[in-house]
Order: sequence, then C-alpha cells, then structure tokens
Amino acid sequence: MHTLILFKQQKMATTEKRLEVLKTYKIYIGGQFPRTESGRYYVATNSKKENLANVCLGSRKDFRDAVVAARNAFGGWSGRAAFNRGQILYRIAEMLEGRKTQFIDELIKQDATRTQAENEVNLCIDRLIYYSGWCDKFQQLFSSVNPVASSHFNFSVPEPTGVVAAIAPQGDSLLGLVSVIAPIIAGGNTCIVLASATKPLCAVTFAEVLNSSDLPGGVVNILTGKVAELVTFFADHMDVNATVFCEADTATQKMIKEKSALNVKRVVLYDKVKWATAAGQSPYFIMDLQEIKTTWHPIENIGGAKAGY
Repeated sequence: MHTLILFKQQKMATTEKRLEVLKTYKIYIGGQFPRTESGRYYVATNSKKENLANVCLGSRKDFRDAVVAARNAFGGWSGRAAFNRGQILYRIAEMLEGRKTQFIDELIKQDATRTQAENEVNLCIDRLIYYSGWCDKFQQLFSSVNPVASSHFNFSVPEPTGVVAAIAPQGDSLLGLVSVIAPIIAGGNTCIVLASATKPLCAVTFAEVLNSSDLPGGVVNILTGKVAELVTFFADHMDVNATVFCEADTATQKMIKEKSALNVKRVVLYDKVKWATAAGQSPYFIMDLQEIKTTWHPIENIGGAKAGY
C-alpha cells in the first residue's frame, strides 16, 4: 500500500507543470540590489500587453541614496590608473558576452526580433571594448602644452567632472543604457542612471553584469521608474556635478537647464544621437563630462639655471 502511494506521488510530480521562478527586478545602489525605499512597483508590459515583470518604481529617497553611493565611490574610481579602468570595462564586456543568451531573450520579450536582439547585444559588447581602449588614451589626445610668455610650463589636462546623473534613452532597452554609462565611467566619473521605463528588463540584468565585473560598488547606480517623477531631482540635487538627458522633450530640457544652474551643473543633451550607428560612439562623449585643469609650473632656477625666455 505504501509503495502504491509513493508511486502515485512520483507520477503526479512528473505530470504536474512546474511553476517558474520569476526574477525580481530590483534597483542597483552602491553595489547592492535593494528594493525601492517607497515599496512601490509597476508592471512592465510589451506591445502584446503581456505582463513581463514587476519593476521597482524608484523614489526621491532612492536617488539620494544613489548620489551618496556615487560620491563615496568617486575618489577611488577617479584615482585609479586609467589603464585599470580600461581593464574593468573590458571585463564588463566579457561578462556581457557570457550572458548574451539571457539578454537576447529579454530583448525578444520586449518586442525585438531575434536578429535585432543579437545585433543589439553584439553592439553593446563592442561599444564597451571601444571605450575600454580609450580609457588611457583620451588624455593624451586632448591634453596640451601651452606656449606662454613667461618662465613657466603651462599645460592643460582633462579631469573627471564628478557625480553624473543620467536619464538613459527611454526607447532603448540596452544599447542606449550602455552607450551612456560607458563614456561616463571611462573618464573616471561615477553615475546614477535612470533606465528606460517602458523597457527596463535588460537594465537590471546589466546591473548584475556590473556587479560581477570588478567594478567597485557605487561607481554605477541604476534606478528604474518614471522620468516625469524623478527628472526634477536629477537636475536640482546639489551634490550632482552634471546631468545627461537623452530625450527630445524641449520643456524638460529647459527645466533641467534652469534647475542645474543652481549649482552650475554641466548639462549634456543627447537627444539627436543615433546610438546604433557609428556616431553613437566617440571619445568626445568622454570629453563631454571632463573638466580642463590648467597648471602653471615655474621653471626658474631649475638645476641652477637662470630664467628662460
């Protein structure tokens, strides 16, 4: 009798459909994956109105926590050797390559065809490698030794701006996000990025890639939520040094410029960039978030020599 019951249980186990363990899409702050402080979420859907996931609805408190994490990480990240930053970006590309299938599946869920999804992931990998190569070269290209009419060495060198608050392209799931983040961190900045509200799945999965790629916690912080709710906080926070906005909403662009003037933030607009083309990558994107430091160094009486000029 006992054997018969056990046989029936085994038969039921093989015939019953297994419940899938659905992924929880959290935000990424300071190298950790907390749920939003607000406790709110929204349902991400595709064009077929299929429910894809419950996604955190980020709040002002989440953004402020992310700014603290980014500021704490800035000193260590900007102080690293540029070559080492390049190694880490290359490692991110390697980890993205290893999880290519997962990203393709998520892109397909969000209305991409398989060919489009494969091309987008491959382009993201190539873009990360592109910027990893520029990490220790852009300063050589954009630095200068300046002629002056006095006994000084005068030279100008780009330095990272600081903490950058960026709103990623809302029409892209992955490519726009990667194309915004890569030049920011390649130049030694740290950032808080608001991912696409309509296509958020790949953003959270990309955070998992960052978390396993030797990138220090706090260098990149990824939030999910609504642009209309959070954009004001991105623009007027007093410990943010630059704001990046990628949408063609002129009213929001104007508001960002006005709010950013409170602490003289740098404002960068990428509303006309076609990320899937060759114009979507350039060392000038790194320079958009660099400050030029000019140094005057006296050369009088070096080694007992008299002043020149």
